[in-house]
Amino acid sequence: MAVLALLFASCKKENKLEQQIIGKWITTDIDGQAELTNNKSVITFLSTTQAIISTSRSNLSSENQGWASHLNASVVMEGNKVTLSSQPNEHITIIYEINVRSITATNMEGTFRHITQRDGEVIDDEGPVGMRWVKLTADYQQAVLGLWECEEISGGETYNDANGRLEFLADGIYNFYRQDDAGQWQAVTNREFQNYFVDGTLLATRWKNVGEPELREWWEVKNLRDNKMQWIALRTNEDGTTFEQIVDWKKVE
Repeated sequence: MAVLALLFASCKKENKLEQQIIGKWITTDIDGQAELTNNKSVITFLSTTQAIISTSRSNLSSENQGWASHLNASVVMEGNKVTLSSQPNEHITIIYEINVRSITATNMEGTFRHITQRDGEVIDDEGPVGMRWVKLTADYQQAVLGLWECEEISGGETYNDANGRLEFLADGIYNFYRQDDAGQWQAVTNREFQNYFVDGTLLATRWKNVGEPELREWWEVKNLRDNKMQWIALRTNEDGTTFEQIVDWKKVE
């Protein structure tokens, strides 16, 4: 009877995990502290065997560019351990290991480990760390398409977006415009590339000016309705303190 009770409890826990993990999750806390926006990622569990990963890492290198936009991943679930594996190209394999401690319809907590392999050799191994995820109900991938003009920036400015327009295209490319002294909007033309992705509420951009290193910026879409959009981000100062940035946009023709 005791053995049967333990087996029943184990199966019930696994079934709960399998049922409630389906959906889109974004990281919110790491080791009990609020996660910086530039470290966030989104995992969408399509089933107990398939998932989609979107992430943009700040610690990019020549071997590990750390840019994954809606990357297909296989999922293996063994008890409370969830392993995701994906290959952005023939050389690189990204592995997420999640040991789920608790899960509800809206929150998931556990430990997280991120491994990157190149041709089967580990080139980056981070974790395990304590992590919390929340389930997203909004996905702004389609809603951000179009031309947006910055209305206001508060709480600090990472790059000069105050005098700017962003045009998000459906192919993952964006155009950046600035207003000249005559009040005319001109496209910035000194870029080798300008890419972005939106997955759920996470919006990541990357660009490279000619002859300069690649740059990246990360935001969360706090709300988007009635041709108005607001971004929010948690950043860190050099002394380790954090601050919040907010950008308001309006849609224009």
